[in-house]
Amino acid sequence: MSKRTRPTSARQKRLSEIQVRAEGGADWAALLLGLGLGLTIALQATTITRNDISSFYSIVTTLSRMFALVGTYFALILILLVARIPWVERSVGHDRLITWHRKFGPYSIFLVGLHVLLVTLGFAGQDHVPLAVEMWRMLNQYMWMWAGLAGFIAMMVAGVTSYKKARAMMSYETWWKIHVLMYISIALSFMHQVLNGAMFINHPLNRKYWTALYIFVGFSVIFWRVGIPIARSVRHNLKVSKVVVEGPGIISVIMRGRKLTKLAAEGGQFFGWRFLAKNHLLISHPYSLSAAPTEHFMRITVKDLGDHSGSLAYLKPGTRVFVEGPYGAFTAGRSSRRHVVLVGGGVGITPIRAIMEEFGIGVQMDVIFRASREEDLVFRAELDYMAGKSQGRIRNHYLVGPRAHHPMDAEHLNQLVPLFAQSDIYICGPAPLVAAVRKAAIDSGIPKTRFHDEAFAFHAE
Repeated sequence: MSKRTRPTSARQKRLSEIQVRAEGGADWAALLLGLGLGLTIALQATTITRNDISSFYSIVTTLSRMFALVGTYFALILILLVARIPWVERSVGHDRLITWHRKFGPYSIFLVGLHVLLVTLGFAGQDHVPLAVEMWRMLNQYMWMWAGLAGFIAMMVAGVTSYKKARAMMSYETWWKIHVLMYISIALSFMHQVLNGAMFINHPLNRKYWTALYIFVGFSVIFWRVGIPIARSVRHNLKVSKVVVEGPGIISVIMRGRKLTKLAAEGGQFFGWRFLAKNHLLISHPYSLSAAPTEHFMRITVKDLGDHSGSLAYLKPGTRVFVEGPYGAFTAGRSSRRHVVLVGGGVGITPIRAIMEEFGIGVQMDVIFRASREEDLVFRAELDYMAGKSQGRIRNHYLVGPRAHHPMDAEHLNQLVPLFAQSDIYICGPAPLVAAVRKAAIDSGIPKTRFHDEAFAFHAE
């Protein structure tokens, strides 16, 4: 794989530009989201009548409508944040978008849940009937209410399974399929809202705004997550070249294409991968590049977890590949020091291996590879070869054995790498390893701007 040299001053300039762009992008993105939220609240505020606040139960009903609007707006933003719109990804940053996506999620679910509870309570109080009776009346008297209920149930299922503990109990495939329910729930709620919502009935301008919001989100998903990936994949003619077993349970897929450098991918980034093979096309799996891409080749390396990842070993040469990306800010361009410490745990060494090729000849690297067994040291031969050719720029440290034998705290890391506190830190691996190294960095006085990891958890597993 070819190396790319970049003077330190150029890297620092690029880092500064990235930071300014991310900060500026986050500011204008937050402004736009705030303006949209204000317009959404105005739909309700400007259409309230005296009857809407004439009694306790009418106030409860009015509040339920506000919760529905804001909760649905947050749900639409959830989808928009992960629609992979390039200029949004570049200006705000993928990590920050994912963080916002996760933070918005619970608010959306809670608000929509409150809407269902309070609207039933408000109507039941005004009609003087039990809640169950009122719910049945609403489902059968109002248009698209059954679809709205189906959407609410789908949203609840998607929300509950997105919590960290629930997500850890299922495979990526199962989580992904359930998560698609969020898209379905939003679609199912639309007709119920515009046909029954007091803020839309006899208010055509409000309805146009809400419809335009739905159309924009739907178009963004279809265009950027479906249309563009298909067009790029066909243009670059990406196909499986060969599959290599790197070690026990570790598989590399090498893909060949044309003009792959036009994808503008860097070592350390990841793509969403779909293979035109049985059980592989429906779901996009995020895997990091395990080598810096070249004009004609790209490589991913995956741990066999017994599901989709294990079946990659049976891909046949010539299988067409569809890709989304590249994504991620785990790139060499974010470093600001002449010395970097690269920490990989298990299969987390794959983006580390790829990003090593991106640093210029003026950068010194200490690579720490943490593994439970010797046979888990994937790419050891490649890492040793790179170190041997680096004229002392690269030093590899293999920490093999139980965690207790190799504490990843500030004291031990500073002993292992004397320049640890003066370095940029890059890490990819299991969550406990990332947390331990992050604490070591903090204890060593390393600012968070010099600590780099990838926020999207599944693709590193």
